[in-house]
Amino acid sequence: MLKIEHIGIAVHDLEEAEKLYEKLLGSPSYKREEVESEKVVTSFFRSGPNKVELLAATEESSAIHKYLEKKGEGIHHIAFAVENIRAEMARLKAEGFTLLNDEPKPGADNKLICFVHPKGTRGVLIELCQERPHPQ
Repeated sequence: MLKIEHIGIAVHDLEEAEKLYEKLLGSPSYKREEVESEKVVTSFFRSGPNKVELLAATEESSAIHKYLEKKGEGIHHIAFAVENIRAEMARLKAEGFTLLNDEPKPGADNKLICFVHPKGTRGVLIELCQERPHPQ
């Protein structure tokens, strides 16, 4: 794993959360994006070299909606940048971790993503992120 890519924070109201984080971090969100496969809309902020991702559900069937119902707003996951997501997935499986998806899938911010089940990571949901090549 190369570095922490971002910290994901689940929120009920994206617009209100964006206002709060604009004040907190002293700068506006640089990107808002809907990820249909995850049934979420995301908003990204930079703080120095670090990123914060706000996540709000677009449907009641989304994992974020279920998370908010169960645990309320707060840190949802920590994402790590990886160079080769398939190789990292294979390595983690070999180490005994349970992955929540068998293949990488498209995520926000031009990434391929995969989640590691929190039962094997002391309750922390881990996301693997690999930069996708930009279309030419």
